[in-house]
Amino acid sequence: MMKFIKKIGSKLKNFCKDNPLLLSFVAISVINAFLLRVFTVKFAYNQVKPLLADIAAMLLMGSFSFCFKTLKGRFRYLMTMNVINLIFVAGNSIYYSNFKSFLSFSLLSTGSQLPGVMDAVFKNIMEAKDLIYLWAIPALAVVYHFCKKKTREYDSQTKQKQKRSRSFGFTAVCGLVILGIFAATLTGTDYSRLRKQWNREYVLGTFGMYVYQTSDAISSAYSRINMVFGYAEKKEAFDEFYDEKDENSEVAASAAKNDYTGIFKGKNVIVIHAESIQQFCMDTYINGEELTPNLNKLAREGLYFKNFYAQESVGTSSDSEFTFSSSLMPASSGTVAINYWDRDYATTQKMLKNMGYYTFSMHGNNGSYWNRLNLHSSLGYDKFYNYTDDFVIDETIGLGLSDKSFFRQAVPKVMEIDAEHKNWYGCFIMLTNHTPFTDIERISDYDITFRYKMYNGETGLYEDVSAPFLEGTKLGSYFKSVHYADEALGQFLADMDKEGLLENSIVVLYGDHDAKVKATEYEYYLNYDPFNETVLTEEDAGYIPVDDFYYNINRNTPFIIWSKGGECKPKEISQVMGMYDIQPTLGNMLGFDNKYALGHDIFSIPDDEENVVIFPNGNFVTDTIYYDSQKAMYFDLEDYRNVMTHASCNQVYKDTPNPIYDATKHGLFKVSTDEDYCADTCESRINDGIVDDDYIQSYASYAEEIIDISNAIIYYDMITKTEQGFEQSVEAQFDSDSRAELFTPPEIGKRRTGIPM
Repeated sequence: MMKFIKKIGSKLKNFCKDNPLLLSFVAISVINAFLLRVFTVKFAYNQVKPLLADIAAMLLMGSFSFCFKTLKGRFRYLMTMNVINLIFVAGNSIYYSNFKSFLSFSLLSTGSQLPGVMDAVFKNIMEAKDLIYLWAIPALAVVYHFCKKKTREYDSQTKQKQKRSRSFGFTAVCGLVILGIFAATLTGTDYSRLRKQWNREYVLGTFGMYVYQTSDAISSAYSRINMVFGYAEKKEAFDEFYDEKDENSEVAASAAKNDYTGIFKGKNVIVIHAESIQQFCMDTYINGEELTPNLNKLAREGLYFKNFYAQESVGTSSDSEFTFSSSLMPASSGTVAINYWDRDYATTQKMLKNMGYYTFSMHGNNGSYWNRLNLHSSLGYDKFYNYTDDFVIDETIGLGLSDKSFFRQAVPKVMEIDAEHKNWYGCFIMLTNHTPFTDIERISDYDITFRYKMYNGETGLYEDVSAPFLEGTKLGSYFKSVHYADEALGQFLADMDKEGLLENSIVVLYGDHDAKVKATEYEYYLNYDPFNETVLTEEDAGYIPVDDFYYNINRNTPFIIWSKGGECKPKEISQVMGMYDIQPTLGNMLGFDNKYALGHDIFSIPDDEENVVIFPNGNFVTDTIYYDSQKAMYFDLEDYRNVMTHASCNQVYKDTPNPIYDATKHGLFKVSTDEDYCADTCESRINDGIVDDDYIQSYASYAEEIIDISNAIIYYDMITKTEQGFEQSVEAQFDSDSRAELFTPPEIGKRRTGIPM
C-alpha cells in the first residue's frame, strides 16, 4: 500500500513539475472565485464545499488544454478560459452589489436595457474591488513567460502525443475524483436548490462559482426546451394547486367583505409609480424638517401601509409594474417585460376596462425602455404617453424628462381624457429619482448638513456651525433626489386639484423598489459624529454595523391610498404587505376580482392570522420574522424599530434640531454602545427561538409553491391555455358578489401571541 502511495505521490510531483501553466490557471481561477465569495456571500456557507467544486471544475476545464500540441497553443486556450472566468467573476461581483444575487444566462435578453443605465453602473454600482480580479491576466502571462524558457523538445511527435494523453487523463481523473468527493458532501436540499436555481446566493455559496455558472447555463437552456415540452407537467401542478386551495374557498368567502368593500367604486384612479423611494425616507428628518412633507401629508390623510415591500427581481421597475397589475410574482428566468410580455394576464387595467374605464400610462423616458410600449399594451393600457412621442423635452435630469416638467405637461393631457371619458385609470411613472442620483446635484440646493450652535468665548455669542454630514455622499445625493421628487409630487397634486381632477378620484402611490444604496453608505450614515466630524469604525464601542437583515428590512417602500372625498378615515396599517397584495386590495375597493391573484386583500385577512410577503429569491417576511432562505436564518421583528429611522445623528436630534453644543453631552455623542442596535443586539435577534422549525418550513414551502405556480402562469401563458378546462372546475366558486380567495397563507400563520411555537 505504501508503495502505491509513494508511486502516486511521485507521479503527482512530476506532473506538477511538468505543468506549472495548468496549475497556475487552476490556482488563479480558484483564488478569484474565493475572492468573489469573500466580497459577496462572505463566509455564510461551508468553505470546503465550494473550494472542492471550483478545483474540480477548473481541473476538468484545464485538462482540455492538452488537446493542443504546443505550449503556445495550451497557453492560448488557458488564457481564453481565464478571461471568460474573469468576466463571469467580475460580472457577478458587480451584479451582486446591486441585486444581492448572481448573474444568469437567462438575463442575456435584458442586456438591451444596459445602455440607458451605464452611468448608474459606473457611478453607483461598480467598485474598486471589482477590478481586483484583473490580476488573473498578467499572472498567467508571467507564468507562461517563464515556462517558455524551460520548455524542451521531445524526441518524437509520438512521445509528445503519449505524454499529452497521459496528462489529459491524469488531470481529468483528478478533477473527477475531487468532484466525487464534493458530491458526497451534498445534501438533498443542496441538489434541490441547484436544480431550481432561484436561490442563487445559496447555490454559489455551496457549489462554487464555476459549478453554479455551468448549472445556470444548463438550467437556462433546459427552461427554454421545457417551455416546449413541459406544459403538461406544469398544467397538472397548476390544477392541483387550485384544487387544494379550493377546499378553503368557503371559509375565505365568509370573511371576504369588509368595511372597504366597494368604497371607491366608480372613482377615477391616479396611480403614482414613485421611482426608488423607500419608506424610511418618510420618517427621515434633516435638521428637524421632514424630508418628504408631501408624501407624509398623503400618509396622514389616507390609508398608509407602513410595512410594504415591492418584491421586484432583476426587472426592477418593470417587475413592480407587472406585479402591481397582475398579483403575480416576477419571472424567475428572464423578465416579463422582455421575455413574456406577450402573454394574457388578468390585470387591474383589463378588469377596469371591462367596467368602462379608459386606461393610460405616462412616463418621462423613451417608450422602448423595459419594452414598455409592448408591455403596457399587454397589461391592458389603451395608450402609453412617453417622451419619444408625447412630451416636450424642456428639462432633463438623469435618465430623461424631469419629474416637475413631466407632471406639469401631464395635467393638460389628463384634462382632455377626463372630458372625453366618464371614468379613467392613469399610471404616472416618475423618473428623476433614479440611480445614480448625482445629476440632481446641479439643480438642488437642499441642505443635508448637520447644524448646531456653539458658544464663542471671544464674541460671547452662540454661532451656527454646519457639519458636512451627508454632503458629497451617494446617500446625500439620494436624499436630495427624494426631496425633489416629493416637491414634484406636491406640485402635481396641487395642479390636479386646481383643475378639479381630484374630486372624483383616488390616488394610489407605491414605491417601485428600494434605492439600491449600498450598506457602506448606511454605515457611514449611522456612525457619523457631527460634533467631532468623525465616523466610527468597528473598533469603536458605539459602532453600528449594517448586516444583511438591517439592510433588507429597510428595503420596504411606501404604499398609500388617498382620496380627497374622505370616503374612509385616515389609518396607518402596520401589517406586512407586498406588491402582489395591491390588486386584491384595490379590487375589493373598486369592485373587481381576479381569481388568479397570488396576493390577498389586506383588509380581509383575519386578525388572528399573519400575511406573508414572498420575495423572488425565496426569502419571506411576516409580521413576526424576516427569513433569509439563502442562509436559512431569520431575524425576530417583534418590537424592532428600523435602525435607519432611529440611530443616525439627524434622527436622534429630529425633535431638538439645531442643538446648543454642550461638551459633556455632545462631545461624547456615540462614544458608548447603542444597546438597541449594536452588533450583539442584532445577533441576539437572529434565530432566537421566537418561531420553531414548523413555522419556517410551512412558509418556506408556501413560498416555493407560490413562485412555481407564478412561473407556470408566466412561462406557459397558463391563464389563456387552461381557462376553458379550468373554468369547469372552479368557476362555480366565483360570482360577482363573491370575494372568495383561493390563496390563503399556511395554517401555521396564525398571528403570534409572543409565545414561542
